[in-house]
Amino acid sequence: MTDHMIDSTLSELERYYDTVPRVGGARAEDFGPLTLFVQEGPGWAYYARPALGGSGEATAEDVRRVLSRQRELGVPEAFEWVAETSPSLRAAVEAAGLYVHAHPLMVLEDAEEPSPHPEVRLLGADDPLLSAALAVPALAFADPGTAVGEAGPAELAAALADPSAETRRASVSAKLAAGTSGMAAAVRDGVVLCSGMFNPVGDVAEVVGVGTLPSARRQGLALGVTAALVVDARARGARTVFLSAGDEDVARIYGRIGFRRVATALIAEPPADAA
Repeated sequence: MTDHMIDSTLSELERYYDTVPRVGGARAEDFGPLTLFVQEGPGWAYYARPALGGSGEATAEDVRRVLSRQRELGVPEAFEWVAETSPSLRAAVEAAGLYVHAHPLMVLEDAEEPSPHPEVRLLGADDPLLSAALAVPALAFADPGTAVGEAGPAELAAALADPSAETRRASVSAKLAAGTSGMAAAVRDGVVLCSGMFNPVGDVAEVVGVGTLPSARRQGLALGVTAALVVDARARGARTVFLSAGDEDVARIYGRIGFRRVATALIAEPPADAA
């Protein structure tokens, strides 16, 4: 991918990042060089990010104003942006006391359609395994990395007993029914071992939340789920498919099916030891 193509793609992704919360039911609050997206009703909790097409650089004081508003609303104190597009924002959020995580931002290059995995299938709005498919990534992200972990079917069953599981299921079911999200899962003997989603806006789609039950790692399931999401997104008209990898090891895995790093996605939040 040439430098010109990367610049064009990053501009396209900026428009996507600004649009997806709006179509997902969030309102936008203007903070000058920053925009705070606030979910209205059930659904994803969104973030603050650089204002699309905004002029001027955000300062630490701008970040503090947004943080104060997030605390007032009781929503996550989170900022998301692309390092190469808004290079000065990192210093501002760090000066405001936030911790920044960096993730490889990857775009699917033209490649042959990935081979289907025999245990992976798409999930619809009424799929009986939908709740389990939503619970698996949470267990995966609680034990990050690619090494085999301990959490397995028993922990999944416990997660499904949480009353909040039904609220999450209803919210995502509505998105699947409306076609504003797509979902795939790896299922073995009736147990969801890996799952993920994509969110399309126009001809751009982001693959999100791909996670494998820790005890089922190192079996190629995440790659199979991602491949299924890519095929479905393309079938629905997506021309650009992208994702943010958890780390460099995960990025290398996605590279096997044609994803290439174009930039760095940054996420800022309060440090883990914050009061």
